Amino acid sequence: MCIYIHTITISNMVKIFPQKESQDSYLFNSMTNQPAAAQPPTATDDIPTTTAAKPSKSKKLTLLPLIFLIYFEVAGGPYGEEPAVQAAGPLFAILGFLIFPFIWSIPEALITAELSTAFPGNGGFVIWADRAFGPFFGSLMGTWKFLSGVINIAAFPALCIDYLKRIFPIFESGKPRTLAILISTAFLSFLNYTGLAIVGYVAVALGVISLAPFLLMSAIAIPQIHPRRWISLGQSGVKKDWNLFFNTLFWNLNFWDNVSTMAGEVENPRKTFPLALFCAVIFTCLGYIIPLVAVTGAVEVDQSRWETGFMADAARIISGQWLKLWIEIGAVLSAIGLFEAQLSSSAYQVLGMADLAFLPQFFGARSKWFGTPWVGIVASTAIALGVSFMSYTDIVSSANFLYSLGMLLEFAAFLYLRVKLPQLKRPYKVPLPRPLLVVMCVVPSGFLVYIMVIAKKTVFIVSAAMTAAGVGWFFLMRVCQSRGWFKFKRAAAAEEEE
Repeated sequence: MCIYIHTITISNMVKIFPQKESQDSYLFNSMTNQPAAAQPPTATDDIPTTTAAKPSKSKKLTLLPLIFLIYFEVAGGPYGEEPAVQAAGPLFAILGFLIFPFIWSIPEALITAELSTAFPGNGGFVIWADRAFGPFFGSLMGTWKFLSGVINIAAFPALCIDYLKRIFPIFESGKPRTLAILISTAFLSFLNYTGLAIVGYVAVALGVISLAPFLLMSAIAIPQIHPRRWISLGQSGVKKDWNLFFNTLFWNLNFWDNVSTMAGEVENPRKTFPLALFCAVIFTCLGYIIPLVAVTGAVEVDQSRWETGFMADAARIISGQWLKLWIEIGAVLSAIGLFEAQLSSSAYQVLGMADLAFLPQFFGARSKWFGTPWVGIVASTAIALGVSFMSYTDIVSSANFLYSLGMLLEFAAFLYLRVKLPQLKRPYKVPLPRPLLVVMCVVPSGFLVYIMVIAKKTVFIVSAAMTAAGVGWFFLMRVCQSRGWFKFKRAAAAEEEE
């Protein structure tokens, strides 16, 4: 079924399916239980203009930078796929990276393509949940996705330092490691401040440089490959760690929808988004599977050595120290790209939530020099630093849990909008009948539930606390808005009209 969905959707991904205009004003009032004047605006036809009411100095993203930003939102190269082999052996790792994109990555990318072109404003999935279920769920979606994003951001400087310590052992632990994480985070945040277009082209360069050594290693490994190694179920006596296995797959192949929060910054998003997502899906999946097949076939080592960073050791075994060093440098560059892409998504989500009046107007402030959402950048960076003390495994698991909650709501919003707003203009529309759309969403939803069930107690506690904080934040913002404690976008617009 998943292969069938893939073949009929990917081949149509860049087509445009025009629809009639929806009855936005009527549907807006009928979907909510509050007077329009007292409610945060929903994702109607004016969404694209909310982020463009005041002209921005930042340049719009074009196709190529957008492809690489999506690539870094999701992957950034095969760095980090190694624990899948450690957890379940070569065969399951290869099958996982072959099958998982069909049941997860492609459905998520298709949904992102449809909803981003239907509602091309900053905020992305927050707009979708708001439009489907009202402001409470829009705000809750924003909480889950924002926190999962910034928690994810916290992993990248640590990942970067983990590779650097192989070259410079001083970064192994203690104050040097802590200072390295703090300084690198501050520097990379400033780079993000200089503009999304700059970040996009930096992502292109980083992607090419960081992926090149893996392609070279895969080519050099061909004569050394023994196919029998691919069917290994792992070493005898080594217990399979399914929690680590599925979290590794999920972490390496999710976040396709994060780019939707920057839809208002994309040039001609209704045409650019579907094509960019199509290219990024192919690019990302090949970037994972080719090096994995090459290394598992050419290198036979103790399964416990397949931890994050082993690809660099494999490069030394296959070709020599020079390629190992290149991959380690590439890992640092990849971590930079991942950090920049994720930080951009989180910062523009904050901007979009301010435009939708889920946050005070101040959170939508842009830099006078670069047009970037500097408040969103500072807030995202501060929270990321705050959770950087957590272990790498707990960071990944907590981000996955919160993201799973958000994705369940996103799948529900996608299906509900198809029923509730059948006449909504969808420049790109997933070309499947409703029953298959349900299947497309239910299959990955089952996996999301599994990811949450196998989470550790610490992850449950952290996620529950953050969800409770999100609920409390929504009602706090409602009180602030009703009592005029802060200026909100909608209230400010009403004052200007008076």
